[in-house]
Amino acid sequence: MCGIVGYLGKRDAYPVLIKGLKRLEYRGYDSAGVALITDQKELRVYKTKGKVSDLEAYAQDKDTSGCAGIAHTRWATHGEPNSTNAHPHISASGNLAIIHNGIIENYAVLKEGLQRNGVTFQSSTDTEVLVQLIDYIQQKRNVDLLTAVRMALRQVIGAYAIAILDKNDPNKIIAARKSSPLVVGVGEDEFFIGSDASPLIEYTDKVVYLDDNDIAIIHRGEPEAEFVNFNNEKIDHEIQTVDLNLGQIEKGGYPHFMLKEIFEQPDCLQDCMRGRINVDANNVVLSAVIDYRKELINARRIIIVACGTSWHASLIGKQLLENICQIPVEVEYASEFRYSNPVIDSSDVVIAISQSGETADTLAAIELAKQRGAFIFGICNAIGSSIPRATHTGCYIHVGPEIGVASTKAFTGQVTVLTMLALALGKARGTIKNDDYVALVKELNDIPEKMKKVLEQNDRVRDISRVFTYAHNFLYLGRGYNYPVALEGALKLKEISYIHAEGYPAAEMKHGPIALIDEEMPVVIVATQNPLYDKLMSNIQEIKARKGRVIAIVSEGDEKVKALADEYVELPHTIECLEPLLSTIPLQLLAYHIAVCKGKDVDQPRNLAKSVTVE
Repeated sequence: MCGIVGYLGKRDAYPVLIKGLKRLEYRGYDSAGVALITDQKELRVYKTKGKVSDLEAYAQDKDTSGCAGIAHTRWATHGEPNSTNAHPHISASGNLAIIHNGIIENYAVLKEGLQRNGVTFQSSTDTEVLVQLIDYIQQKRNVDLLTAVRMALRQVIGAYAIAILDKNDPNKIIAARKSSPLVVGVGEDEFFIGSDASPLIEYTDKVVYLDDNDIAIIHRGEPEAEFVNFNNEKIDHEIQTVDLNLGQIEKGGYPHFMLKEIFEQPDCLQDCMRGRINVDANNVVLSAVIDYRKELINARRIIIVACGTSWHASLIGKQLLENICQIPVEVEYASEFRYSNPVIDSSDVVIAISQSGETADTLAAIELAKQRGAFIFGICNAIGSSIPRATHTGCYIHVGPEIGVASTKAFTGQVTVLTMLALALGKARGTIKNDDYVALVKELNDIPEKMKKVLEQNDRVRDISRVFTYAHNFLYLGRGYNYPVALEGALKLKEISYIHAEGYPAAEMKHGPIALIDEEMPVVIVATQNPLYDKLMSNIQEIKARKGRVIAIVSEGDEKVKALADEYVELPHTIECLEPLLSTIPLQLLAYHIAVCKGKDVDQPRNLAKSVTVE
């Protein structure tokens, strides 16, 4: 959730750090700070509540010299958002500065012990406890910084990615991780540290992804970083090349990342399917299904674990896998699954879905399922992230970095991968007729072009949004494959416009939500021409009888629903199970334009973080 950047090399560190923090703003934050070892060998820390731009303004007349530094954007967990609780935190001796992503669960016990030994604290954060502990050990035991870090981390319970500066050793930065992402970038006579690769790619495409309990020691002037474990045993890490470019993490002329990413979806899904659907568009080939055919074909049950938008994609995946593969599927919130003492054994397949590949609850669910013998399949976007490394096999969605906090292209990418997985597995199990299989593959291959037709209605959705900006509540309805789309549409509106919205299966409207409907309640209903069309028509008539305002997502040429609805958006015709890939786009646009009309910060909505790396 928090963003970490570090630099050690020949450049001025401050501009690199500030630019890096801006690259990480999408993760969500409420304060920002930077620590530098200046040319005068002094440790300078500047931090403030608010945006990175506020930090820049605060530091404008300060000494920001020096070629070594660490920087941080904080998403508050322990202690309210203010300049005191912002990172970096300084040790009592004034020698050390630390930045930290994660939660130190036993911080209160550690803090009490340090206070008994005379250590005083300036903040109410768990992070300051860690830097004070490292400093106390270093002073009391008369050991070097690396030894003090190793000894301190042995006492820590929780999750962390940290980077530490020592003003007495300005040519070194020490970093470590456990259950929170951290990457080291390797340049020419310089090193970078980041929560992910986005702050580094302007300078290098060579990175090392740290594993749990790794400690990295980077030295100025050394060609390589050093990696050890808590026992000071050397670890060999392969340097990887990041396939990422600046254009992917810049707005490219769009006013917001979210709008850019909505419009990227046709190209992103082509990238997602490239190499997996053959040139004749009549076959899906997934290496994971080929390499692990036995484990997947013989699955007694599939359990999908996910959070947020990924959970909504999972609900669509459940229907796809059950209908095409004839395997029973359960969908669980990862945060509940990990504490529910689930009944799992070696005949189960657990599919873990996460855009970032770092979601803490999903990672914990994976570890629990592995301990009980399940086969783990990961679906992620971020290459080299923790979930792909923790699973037996899986698929990347390959939609490129998603910067907007409200997920858009990752959702359609996840649904696309789940569709391809269901097709490949259904064919391997012999549970889908060949004609149906070929028809679905061909139609899936055509979806990007049909998405472009939906996006051509952006201006129409924008005009609709202006009418409904006043609303305080929304109801979203759908059935079958489009019920999860209703949930996702409601979530998008809540996330970025702060309007209360609820998604329901349309048939459940009569079991409570219908009491809310009046002339002030807009109802968004996905009413495409599928087998449940007549029932959806009845729902619309029930809404109109109570003076509700209907925004309908309809199939192209459907005059019946258009005549009933107050507003509508048309979709090209497609096979029912593929409809979510089209029907979700108008709902993304609706949420976006309403939020813009309300003057909200679309890309960085309040209180939200892109990657939820803590519980």
